[in-house]
Amino acid sequence: MIPQEKLAEQFRKYVRDNKLFTTDDRILLTVSGGVDSMVMLSLFVRCGYNVGVAHCNFQLRGAESDEDEVVVAEEAAKYGVVCYNKRFETTAEMERTGDSMEMTARRLRYAWFDELCDEHGYTAIAVAHHIDDSVETFFINLLRGTGLRGLTGISNQRGHIVRPLMFATRKEITEYALANHIPFREDSSNRSTKYLRNKIRLGLVPMIKEINPKFTALMQGNIAHLTDAQLFIDHAMEKIRDIAVDSADGVDTLHIDRIDKAFPLNFVIYELLNSVYGFKSDVVAGLCRSLEHGNSGKRFYSKEYVAHVDRGNVIISRITEEDDCETTVEADAMRSFCGNSVLYYVHTDIDQIKTFGVPENMAQIDADLLKYPLRLRRWRNGDWFIPFGMTGRKKVGDFLTDCKTSAIEKQRQFVLLSGDDIVWVVGRRIDDRYRLTEKSENVLKIIRETI
Repeated sequence: MIPQEKLAEQFRKYVRDNKLFTTDDRILLTVSGGVDSMVMLSLFVRCGYNVGVAHCNFQLRGAESDEDEVVVAEEAAKYGVVCYNKRFETTAEMERTGDSMEMTARRLRYAWFDELCDEHGYTAIAVAHHIDDSVETFFINLLRGTGLRGLTGISNQRGHIVRPLMFATRKEITEYALANHIPFREDSSNRSTKYLRNKIRLGLVPMIKEINPKFTALMQGNIAHLTDAQLFIDHAMEKIRDIAVDSADGVDTLHIDRIDKAFPLNFVIYELLNSVYGFKSDVVAGLCRSLEHGNSGKRFYSKEYVAHVDRGNVIISRITEEDDCETTVEADAMRSFCGNSVLYYVHTDIDQIKTFGVPENMAQIDADLLKYPLRLRRWRNGDWFIPFGMTGRKKVGDFLTDCKTSAIEKQRQFVLLSGDDIVWVVGRRIDDRYRLTEKSENVLKIIRETI
């Protein structure tokens, strides 16, 4: 069987076996212009499904984005398929929300896809993820410490979103495109190793394949087993939640004494707090230590919720505007969370620093000047620091105004303190008193990543 016929037959079988959709459904195809989505379009048309095409131009790559738009429109016209296109003001939306580019683009496109489904009667949205994408996601989440849930890869269906190429590898998809003379666009950012996914795709995965050429198939099986395990855990957690969690007046109480003592307590607490409230593993570990030692009062934060220990129970509620979300950072901390960002802490020496100047998402601080534990919180009225490169004090509020920071951005601005000194207006400017100089020996490098 020639490659194009083989892939088409595998496509039909995968859709049928997994009951993703039928020929009676109207499917909205999300087509970027890359090889994966262009092949997906070809397979849908080849197999006789009723489809429309949606293309998002996020206007982030200049002429490249516009050229992608043209290629998709031309290919849809060749097949006689309706093509919807929308240009998004992505950069402005990122500034408004403070979300990362990836999160902003995801939110914008899926909101628009849902609008198209409602308006034109599409019953499913098809996305062109494949096996290799799922494997890469596994390693990304493994490195970020997301727990078992993050190791389940990418599912082939979630609600009305379907991923009908999850049976195929990147190599198989590319071979099909070349054999069928399907035009596609190469995103120049896919070759940049500044992105974690690309580092895994271009560096880690090829090295592992040298050890085991069957690595991709092996990982596909591993991810399937992990997915089954997580489904089992989720089912168990629903039953435990019904027993152990009470809700009243917007406050949830996790009663620790209602959890079966035969269960691994810290694991159960993590699953309950992560799945519903978004608490990260590091944060839950700290909360569990407070429970163990009977410490009350300390507050633990996720992006939207705050938790604390009270008489052996865990109290969870939404973060209020008045809450400054203060947490401590110990000397051995590897990372901490603040709002929609995570801070990674790297200790090094001055010989490893190539330049004293750093981008806004990074701070390089003279570690010998710091007093632990550091404190991380939202800025307050009256806060001041000495901005890097200046000699005089400046109020943080005035600094943010000078930076043309929106009211929403001001509300979620965090500062890092050593004692009473602001060391870093997070993501913007360090304090000049803590800058690196010729006399510096030890360095604390802090990297901010939007989540």
